[in-house]
Amino acid sequence: MARLFGTDGVRGLANAELTPELALALAASAARVLAAHDRSHRPVAVVGRDPRASGEMLEAAVVAGLTSAGADVRRVGVLPTPAVAYLVGALEADLGVMISASHNPMPDNGIKLFAAGGHKLPDGIEDEIEAGLSAGAVRPTGAGVGRVTDVEDALDRYAAHLLDATPHPLAGLKVVVDCANGASSAAAPEVYRRAGAEVVALHADPDGININDHCGSNHPEQLRKAVVAHGADLGIAHDGDADRCVAVDSAGELVDGDQIMAVLALSLAESGELAKDTLVATVMSNLGLHLAMKAHGITVVTTAVGDRYVLEELRASGYALGGEQSGHVVLPAHATTGDGLLTALRLMSRMAATGKSLADLAAVMNRLPQVLVNVPVADKAAVAGSAEVRDAVGAVEAELGEEGRVLLRPSGTEQLVRVMVEAPAQATAQAAADRLAGVVSAVS
Repeated sequence: MARLFGTDGVRGLANAELTPELALALAASAARVLAAHDRSHRPVAVVGRDPRASGEMLEAAVVAGLTSAGADVRRVGVLPTPAVAYLVGALEADLGVMISASHNPMPDNGIKLFAAGGHKLPDGIEDEIEAGLSAGAVRPTGAGVGRVTDVEDALDRYAAHLLDATPHPLAGLKVVVDCANGASSAAAPEVYRRAGAEVVALHADPDGININDHCGSNHPEQLRKAVVAHGADLGIAHDGDADRCVAVDSAGELVDGDQIMAVLALSLAESGELAKDTLVATVMSNLGLHLAMKAHGITVVTTAVGDRYVLEELRASGYALGGEQSGHVVLPAHATTGDGLLTALRLMSRMAATGKSLADLAAVMNRLPQVLVNVPVADKAAVAGSAEVRDAVGAVEAELGEEGRVLLRPSGTEQLVRVMVEAPAQATAQAAADRLAGVVSAVS
């Protein structure tokens, strides 16, 4: 059987693949596994969700599962994923549950789990929780059944935490924020205003159906137009659960996660906070990021694709900054997971402190044209073992030299091989990617 947990929790079509029954069982098993280490007190769980319609149903199931396992629930309502992670630590809870499918379309939903302190779970713990779904368990009765309370000041607590982590007030900045009709719809405009910015909110009216619907970090087209129309200094786009952030400069040009990391890395290095002068990124980050960091004496450590792998490297090695091109950025001194609001605040704080525009700050990195071709294959292993593919990759790498890069990566979820090529010119990258895609398709 396929593993239930993916790279970011359990996700699927709500009420079809991700059913209330599964949510209940998953929550109960999580409570038993994550509270097993400490029997000195009754376990406590923090539960939040994004505003998609199925979240109401799944929240009820998750709460039922947790309380049936004897855990008390602190319900925080609609809040960003990083807010739930933060509140797990702030409320000294044993675990947290976020009900969200992040940037996925509305029919999907998901369950993300956090351990004590607000940390994502290692594979081994996820496997224990999954194994517990089929294991019989003695349920508490009477006073042993968990209780439910609402945390009325959850947003205020999270906002105060973010403002404490913002080194410079944002007075004088005008920002358009695209909330993706998601979990940041109340939080992001409020926090940015409290930090001192003039805020124009876009797609901040969730109705349970419109989350991520042609808006947010995956669809910044309307944000780009709105920034120019409002004469704003920048735009910020979050995804459905606000664990990521991409930006738009005053001219409407996109500033992606790699460029944001470059700006923040130089800021942290300047203040002496960039531990070991090292940035953590995934193999998909643009070569331009590597070249820019090298020019400023900063080492880039790369991981597999997925913010969980970035997090693991940050924790294992004590680094201070990491993230993905998609806009997941992690600042371990202030957050245990990617936090789009924190990222945006730090980016805007840098603008306010230096008096520089976002375009000027982002110019530290020259983003090389990057082409990604998804090639359907019958046998991913055959591609990986093909001498013909290796020779073709070697030939392209020799042609590009230090000014380009090739990456072939099998999809973890589909019968695809992803061919990525970066080069100084778009046409060069496209031609090389198409050439390699042809070789991959022929050998599979």
